[in-house]
Amino acid sequence: MDELGVAVEGLLESYEREGGVNHSAGSNLPSRAEVISALEDIETLIFPGFRQEDGIDDSNISLVAGELVNRAAKNLSREAERSLAYKYRLQGRDGCPGACHIEARDLVLGFFQSLPGIRAVLMEDVEAAFRGDPAAKNIPEVILAYPGLEAVVVHRIAHFFWEAELPLIPRMMSEAIHGKSGIDIHPGAKIGRRFFIDHGTGVVIGETTIIGDDVKLYQGVTLGALSVRKELGNVKRHPTIEDGVTIYSGATILGGNTTVGARSTIGGNVWLTHSVPPDSKVYLPEGDILVEPRIPARR
Repeated sequence: MDELGVAVEGLLESYEREGGVNHSAGSNLPSRAEVISALEDIETLIFPGFRQEDGIDDSNISLVAGELVNRAAKNLSREAERSLAYKYRLQGRDGCPGACHIEARDLVLGFFQSLPGIRAVLMEDVEAAFRGDPAAKNIPEVILAYPGLEAVVVHRIAHFFWEAELPLIPRMMSEAIHGKSGIDIHPGAKIGRRFFIDHGTGVVIGETTIIGDDVKLYQGVTLGALSVRKELGNVKRHPTIEDGVTIYSGATILGGNTTVGARSTIGGNVWLTHSVPPDSKVYLPEGDILVEPRIPARR
């Protein structure tokens, strides 16, 4: 056997010994590529002409929307059926493929029936971003160029499927935009209306976070847990952020019992593990800043 043949044998032994193989014979999992493809089609449906499709006008928008809905629904239904089959296996339930097929079809139909409402909430997010950033010149710029908005778009899509208890697919959606934008929002997080993430890189929002309306975050904010013990996976372990709160860059807010009261401002680089009342201002005292004069180099 040549050297590559030996390498193949080693891999096969590893598959047998360590597992981690997604078999196609009845137990294959959802396809990441297909889920992302469906997600891109849904983004185009939310913002026609701003994402994948060119040449949309009043004469063909119904045809384009119909084609996208059918294509995305077909892809999502197939991947949702695989996801549900995985869920059934974990629960030791029978009924797939028939029951999984019907459940997946109904779930995806419910999503597309809910999409106009999701889109209405997202248009409020767009307006909040435009109002909240002096650098934003117009609404199209926000839709085309703001990674914080795109992360929120994907979150609102993924959150629907998380609430529907569809495994795997919401996480795949969230991780796709995490890798693209550097913004990590767990699909389980509950986020209110008119939400704006400015700049965005490094923002982390944990699974049991609750965010109210009219909240604004800057880059590097973490809404996390005080403990990462596995046995606490089913309890609220991330903070609650009430309406109208602004959290500046680098702030870290931790704990399921931590509530930031309405209309509060959390300053940059604050580390907060306890609740603060409404209308609070939380910031680090300004330390002494040493400015040393530059000594010109001798000629």
